[in-house]
Amino acid sequence: MRRPEKATVGVFGIGLAAYWPQFHGLKERLEGYQRKVEQRIGQWATVVSAGLVDDAPGGFQAGELFRRSSVDLVFCYVGTYATSSTVLPVIQHAKAPVVVLNLQPLAALDYAHTDTGEWLANCCACCVPEISGAFSRAAIPFKQVTGMLDPEPDVTEPYESAWREIEEWCGAAKVVHNQRQARIGYLGHPFAGMLDMYSDFTQHQAQLGTHIEVLNMCHLEERVNAATDAEVARKMEETTAIFDISEDSPSDPIAKKPDPKELDWACRVSVGLDHLVEDFSLDGLAYYYLGVGGNLYERLSAGVILGCSLLTSRGITCSGEADLKNCQAMKIMDLLGAGGSYTELYAMDFRERFILMGHDGPFHLAIAEGRPILRGLGLYHGKSGFGVSVEASVRNGPITILGFTQTSDGKLKFIGAEGECFPGERLKIGNTNSRLRFGLEPAPFMNAYCAEGPTHHCALGVGHVLGKLKKVSWLTGLELKVIGE
Repeated sequence: MRRPEKATVGVFGIGLAAYWPQFHGLKERLEGYQRKVEQRIGQWATVVSAGLVDDAPGGFQAGELFRRSSVDLVFCYVGTYATSSTVLPVIQHAKAPVVVLNLQPLAALDYAHTDTGEWLANCCACCVPEISGAFSRAAIPFKQVTGMLDPEPDVTEPYESAWREIEEWCGAAKVVHNQRQARIGYLGHPFAGMLDMYSDFTQHQAQLGTHIEVLNMCHLEERVNAATDAEVARKMEETTAIFDISEDSPSDPIAKKPDPKELDWACRVSVGLDHLVEDFSLDGLAYYYLGVGGNLYERLSAGVILGCSLLTSRGITCSGEADLKNCQAMKIMDLLGAGGSYTELYAMDFRERFILMGHDGPFHLAIAEGRPILRGLGLYHGKSGFGVSVEASVRNGPITILGFTQTSDGKLKFIGAEGECFPGERLKIGNTNSRLRFGLEPAPFMNAYCAEGPTHHCALGVGHVLGKLKKVSWLTGLELKVIGE
């Protein structure tokens, strides 16, 4: 797999050239502040610096630098007052989203002992309204972060909140950067009749930049047939190191201890999937195939759950029933470090006031609560075939779900909600399932969620990441509806 790349961000500072001969050392001081900003942002992104820009021609040159560098995002660091004519050409030529950094070096001026030079080294707030007005009149979308450059012993919150937000912007830009060059395989066909899952491949590439590689079952067949016994043995070792192998379910007669032959087949298919991903340079996979009468393609489709779970845990997100939109949601959540597991709403518990969510399909093993279980299934409900499936719950604690749907005008749309996963009795039916509480009770949550026209699958991840998802939404221009906000 390709390791996700950091975003490429442009950083430029601003000032007024007329100040430099008037106030000795001011420019050098501001350049020092800017180096500090760039070094910190460099922890989270690849920085392209245009230096300190102090006039309109310099703004043009900075914008051209950012354009040539194909930056995903531009940070405008406001060191002191600068005319908006310095700033506007940067963004006009960069052709990238902009976030204005209004970071004051000091928590407060020492009013009794501050001269004009010291004030100018701390007057970043002075021109931020002017810049905002120029951007607005030029129809340039922008965002702003306001706070402190450094913490002080008695004032830390403006520093912490500002830099937390800057880190989130870098994380969101990383998502956009990687989605633009991602390759998602589409193997087989959608689950017949599930109208919510049919996708327009062109719109996915147009709106997110993702390439969709259309694959045939014979591509997988060829690679499964080529799997060597040594490769399958190594896959079995990997599997037993990660999973607990179940006994028969105490509650479901179709959920039993995995048959050794089916477990071997699942490992063989997993090896084939590894080669499929490698050969086509895939970053994700949406897959499904019905098959009939126990034919080979039915057996292949029935044997992918183990391999797709292992791939998903490596960042190659796999979405069953050929739900391409949910594969995108899973990929976004994984790039944010939240994990993103293949999920749907299972049931409502009005006694304990939670929603049970899960699926018969791939699970993101990196976010499991405890060791996941492999359980044999005598049939896949609503589908053809039988085989080995994953039973697991996501890690207890804060969670976020991300749904991805398409509106009647063809626009892709995000739906998100934050909540918590908590321990308790779960189903033992060879499916993933987690007990989740959101900010709303089950009934109003369901009503609010369905009112947004979702695809019935979503990506379930750990941690609260709506702050980052809102930034991804802004950078991509795709709507995000937050349930319960």
